Parts: sequence; structure tokens; C-alpha cells
Amino acid sequence: MTPVDLLDLDGSLTEEERQIRAVVRRVVDDLVRPHVAGWYEAGQVPARDLAREFGKLGLLGMHLTGYGCAGSTAVAYGLACLELEAGDSGVRSLVSVQGSLAMYAIWRYGSEEQKQRWLPAMAAGEAIGSFGLTEPDHGSDPASMATRARRDGDDWVLDGSKMWITNAPIADVAVIWARTDDGVRGFVVPMDTPGVTAREITRKMSLRASSTGEIALDEVRLPADARLPDATGLKAPLSCLTEARHGIVWGALGAARDCLETALTYATTRTQFGRPLAGFQLTQAKLADMAVEWNKGYLLALQLGRLADGGKLRPEQVSVGKLNNVREALAIARQCRTILGANGVSGDYPVMRHANNLESVLTYEGTSEIHQLVVGQRLTGVSAFT
Repeated sequence: MTPVDLLDLDGSLTEEERQIRAVVRRVVDDLVRPHVAGWYEAGQVPARDLAREFGKLGLLGMHLTGYGCAGSTAVAYGLACLELEAGDSGVRSLVSVQGSLAMYAIWRYGSEEQKQRWLPAMAAGEAIGSFGLTEPDHGSDPASMATRARRDGDDWVLDGSKMWITNAPIADVAVIWARTDDGVRGFVVPMDTPGVTAREITRKMSLRASSTGEIALDEVRLPADARLPDATGLKAPLSCLTEARHGIVWGALGAARDCLETALTYATTRTQFGRPLAGFQLTQAKLADMAVEWNKGYLLALQLGRLADGGKLRPEQVSVGKLNNVREALAIARQCRTILGANGVSGDYPVMRHANNLESVLTYEGTSEIHQLVVGQRLTGVSAFT
């Protein structure tokens, strides 16, 4: 139980869910917290080593079934994302992209041969996956993607580029989405295929403990069986994004909780004007407001998780969660920074790192504006996208 749990929300979890959360929290404490400030400062992270450790615990694709996947509940997966992001958003992104984007795309839309070839290795962390949808000139509007796939005999030939792709520089395989004469299709692309190159994106001010890159595709020739046979149209990649967004709804709460617990500890131990910072009314007002928003966000995430486990979760409901929880998590991080004063910008504390990371989380997997339009369309029945 966390000190910010004002509503005894811990009691809403099953014993198995609490056990899974405890295991992930321990591995974050052991493998991430002692090192993450250094990873962030250096802009490098031992992603392959982490993936193997996470694979041993069944965290990669943990909500999928078969092929070496754990088959856990959506709520358990969400709790794992929360604990991972309490360590760092970049670490949670590694797990989300691996399991909810790359693995889910193959699991949901791939052939049996593709599943057998990739999923067990990815679940074990022995193979790293990435998900190529966003392009240099096409982010929020994937329908305008410029990457093309054309038939050449029995083969497919891909040309184009993908940008801001998590795991790309270290990936063994990428799920690439491209426009064909028959609409958008997905392809399983081994990264050692001739014509595929990945470039690390450097000078990031956010998600520095995460490997991010650009994938260039120059006359990449693939056999016919590289196409995901059951993926037709944009609904396929968008369904993968829905999977990943559910993890973000929970994950953002982890970053917010770490900031809030840091601010609580600081406020109760830092003395100014003869009393702890926590003894001032303005400080208590900040802490109270943040704790209330965190508990509301947790209730929202739990409701979405239970809907997902019941097979009733709709995409616009995930948009509600992503819009609210990331926005509130970022507000909490910024407010906690004010409680820490100058120490709030120090790498000795996690608050500014979380705030910087959440700026990226606010944008990826759909910006706040996109999710506002998704919710607006649900409310009005009118699409404002076109």
C-alpha cells in the first residue's frame, strides 16, 4: 500500500494482483532505481539486459496467452506498468512497445508461423521488437503515411521511413505499417534485412533512458509470408495503440506516485522557518489536491482494467484514461517540483526526470488533442478529424 492511497484502493485488488505488483516493484527497486539517474544523464540504457530480466519474470507480453506469454489479467498488466513507470517512463516504454505493440500485432494479426518464429523469443526478452507507424511527416494522421509496399512477383518491396520508434536501434524485428494498393497492411520485418537501417535519435530532453530511433526502408524485399495476414486497414495498427494506451493509463500513475511520495518525504523532513514544509497550509493544500487527483486516476485505471478483463473495453474509454491520467500525472510532477524548490531540478531526485518523461508520454500514443477529439466524437456523434 502507498501512503497516497487515501481510499483504501489496495483492497480492490485480488491477492494475485497484489503479488504481481510486489514482484514488479522489487525488480524495479533492484534493477532500475539504483541506476536510472545515470542512464538518464548518459542517454543510454541497458535495454537488452533489462528485457532478459523482465522476460524471466513474464513481464513481456504478459497479458497475452500462449507462445511463452504469461496470460495475466489486464489489471495485473496495468499494475506492472504502474510499478515500471514509477522507476522510469522509458523503462515502461520498453515493456509496452515490446508487449502491447510489437508482440500484440503478431499475436493478434500474424500467421501461426510468424507467432512461433517470434513470440516465444520476444516473451523471453531474447528478441526485441519495435512498431513502425509514425513517420517524419505523419504522426497524428497515420492515414497519410508515405511508406509504401508494392508487389513484385511473389515478394513485397517496402520503401519509406518511420520516426520516433521506441526500441528501433536495438530491435531484432519491426512491425512496419505501409500503404499498398489494397490499403494499409502490416509486415514483420527482421531488422537485418537488406535495405533496413536504424538510426539512434540523440539529444532528447525526455525519455533519455529509452532507445529511440528512425527506421529507413530502401527497396526492402520481403517474402509474401512477411505480411500479417489478418491485418487489413488502419483499424489493425490503431487496435495495437489501444492496447498500449491501456498500459499508459496505469503507467503515468506510477510516475505521479513516485513524484508525490518524494515530495511527501521531502516536505516532512525539510525544515524552513522553524517547522517542516509539511506544516505549512499551502504545502498541505498542494499535497491534498495531488493525492485526490492520483486516487481519481487510479479509480479510472481500475475501471478500465476491469472492463478490459470483461471484454467490454472500448477505444474511446481508453482515450478518457490516457487523456486524464497523463495530463494529471504531469501536473502532479510539476507541482511536486515546486515543493522541492531548487532540489526539484536536481538529478538526485526523480521529480524533474519524471516531468520531462511525461512530456513525451503526453504526446505519444495519441496527443491530448487527439484523445479530446475521440471523446468529443463519442459525445456528439460528429467527427472533427476531417
